[in-house]
Amino acid sequence: MNSHNTLEKMRGMRLKAMAELYQQSLSSNLYNDLSLDEVMDTLIDAEWEDRQQRKIAGLIKRAGFRQQAAATDIDYHPDRGLDKTLMGRLLSLNFVKKAENLIITGPTGVGKSWLGQAIGHQACLMQLKTRYFVTARFFDEAKLTKLDGSWPKLLKSLLKTDLLILDDFGLHPMDSADRQLLLDLIEGRHQTASTILCSQIPVSGWHKLIGEGTIADAILDRVIYSSHRLELKGESLRKKQRLTQ
Repeated sequence: MNSHNTLEKMRGMRLKAMAELYQQSLSSNLYNDLSLDEVMDTLIDAEWEDRQQRKIAGLIKRAGFRQQAAATDIDYHPDRGLDKTLMGRLLSLNFVKKAENLIITGPTGVGKSWLGQAIGHQACLMQLKTRYFVTARFFDEAKLTKLDGSWPKLLKSLLKTDLLILDDFGLHPMDSADRQLLLDLIEGRHQTASTILCSQIPVSGWHKLIGEGTIADAILDRVIYSSHRLELKGESLRKKQRLTQ
């Protein structure tokens, strides 16, 4: 068997991890004691694992997270009002599989954005398509796509996204264009995909911040009544970090 040709064929078929491991085995006689079936299992497992990791890395990159947040780093200090059992259920991502929503509220600095991104990161690890936006920036980007005619393409992509995270929801006033964009998005994802909304505004104030009663009713009816809720408490984590520095 011509090992060099075999390596080139593996690389030509983009079997990168398999080729690397095979090359190592040739130079160090790693698998001399294994049967052909065992060698093939080892090479295929290496390629499969590498592709899974690359896929996850791609999902995390495309998600557009602002912070590196992971479920293993969640702070369950009693002052935060964060129930570990509930978080365990949310991190199983069953709510995403059921196309349910999640609303995370609480005062500024308590970790709403970080927690939303930690759940998003977990979704990427489970190979679910995830996107993260600061809400105001989403509106800005969507308005630009309206001008250049690419809004239908962006909307189609977002409707196929398993988990969409809208951070700092309601932090800035919404105009009529914002409301219509939000309605298009929420209506299209209703009962087909999950959305996380992080906001320092209590849910009771959302109708007013959206404005225009009929549209606000339509949006909130599709968001609130199919949502889980987390209300974070306690002092600002950023303030605590500054005090300990």
